[in-house]
Parts: sequence; structure tokens; C-alpha cells
Amino acid sequence: MHIALIGYGEVGRILAEDLRGHVLTACDVKDDLALRTHAEQHGVALTGSHAGAVRGADLIISAVTASQAVAVAEACAPALASGAFLLDLNSASPGAKQHAAHVVDGAGGRYVEGAVMTSVPPCRIKVPLLLGGPHAAALEPALDGLGFAARVASPTLGVASATKMCRSVMIKGVEAMVIESFTAARHYGVEDAVIASLNDTFPGVDWEKQAAYFFQRVIQHGRRRSEEVREVAVTVHEAGLEPYSAAGTAERQAWMADLADAGVFGARGTKDFGADADWRVPADRILKRLT
Repeated sequence: MHIALIGYGEVGRILAEDLRGHVLTACDVKDDLALRTHAEQHGVALTGSHAGAVRGADLIISAVTASQAVAVAEACAPALASGAFLLDLNSASPGAKQHAAHVVDGAGGRYVEGAVMTSVPPCRIKVPLLLGGPHAAALEPALDGLGFAARVASPTLGVASATKMCRSVMIKGVEAMVIESFTAARHYGVEDAVIASLNDTFPGVDWEKQAAYFFQRVIQHGRRRSEEVREVAVTVHEAGLEPYSAAGTAERQAWMADLADAGVFGARGTKDFGADADWRVPADRILKRLT
């Protein structure tokens, strides 16, 4: 199978590793040595354009930032082979997915929305994946054959994405709340008491480990997460609700991304960046930055 990967970041590279043996092409707006080296090592042909990557592909997998989901569909559509599937893994609102589907299907392709239901790195290609849209049932067997853990959520576009986005109100919101709560608690010297209280209230969660994981993920991927949560806010707004929580979460995630870009947590791209096993280390760096 010829598979085109649009977006060669963390998700794209994991998929490239797990899909070895197929014809792989890829396109990414970034062009650096690490990207080129990884592609060469895994037999991925990098192209300079979306059209170059998708031309002749049976399956196109779009894994870019949330704000670019529709733009990628528009860029790929003119070069799609008739009947080619475009699997959109981006965390965009149901409205954005419907727009992208109109573009792809109008060009003779088959658009399928994909809602990734947990973090990709631990599960890799086996990450739980909800499919949606009128072409989802046709794509599901092919994805299963490739090693994905996909199931059809609904033939109606937007259902899978709504499931993902409503979940993200909670998941990304808890990340932001933990960073805010624990950093403030560290300032006041009450972090041990706060964690003890949380352990009593939620005995199934190891809050020390969970906090470290949340800090790591937001430091490393806060920019992408903030864009996703802005799409979450759009989803909530499309339901007629004011997205107070989602909007605040997006701001906190973006704030962490700004600190990361400023070098507060070390040099981006190094193996130690955002990898502290103790959440107190990045919290102390934040507090030092604020003084």
C-alpha cells in the first residue's frame, strides 16, 4: 500500500516506524536534519509539497496541528487519486471536519475522520481510534490490516470528533489545573498537604507520577495542545455553551508553550527537555521565572 503521511512530527514518525514495509511518502512544513535523518532511516520519501506526497497514494493520513486540518485537506485535494482515503487524525471541531470532508469528497477522494482517544506514544499504532463519516466502514478493515486499533463510531461526520473533543475538555483541563494548582502549592509550601488530600479523595491516582507526566506532556507539546483546546472551545461553542473552561485551558497550555520556547525548561530537542521525573523541578523553574 502507498501511504502518505501529512505531518512528520511525533505522530507521523511513530506511524512511519510502525508502517515499515509499505511505500511511505511524507510532507511537513518543517525541514530539519532530525526530520530528514529519521525519514531516511525508515524508508520514507520526503516531498516538498502536499501534492507530491499524496499523488498516487491509497491512504493519506493527516496528523498536523489542529488549526491546519482544513488547510491540509484543501492542499491535498487536487492531487488525490480517485477513491483514495484521507484519514484526518487532527483534533478539530466537528464543523471543521465537515468542511474538510466536503473538500476531499468533492475532489473524488474519501474523507474519514479519526478521533485519537488517548496519547499516541505509549500505544503507538494501537492507539484507540474512532472513525466517522460515510466512508468509515470501508476504511476500517484496511486500517485493522495495517495494525491500527480502529472502530467505526458513526457514519455521521462529527460524532467521533465530538466524542474526542468533549473528552479533551476534561483531559487537557486536568493537565492545566494540575500545573496551576501544584505550582501555586509549591510557592506556598503546601504541595505535600495538597497531594495527600488528593490521594485521599482519588485513591486510584498516583498524583506524584500523574503530575510529572502532565508537566512533561505540556512542556513538550503545549503549543499543539493549546491549538487543540481552542478547537475544543469551538466545539463547545457550536453546542451553544460558552467555553469558559476550554478557553482557560487553552491559555494555560499556550502559556506553558511560551515558557518552553523561552528556554525555561532547557533546550528543546534534547533528550532531557521536559523529561523531569519530579514535577517540582519544572514548577520551581516557573516560579523562578516569575520572580
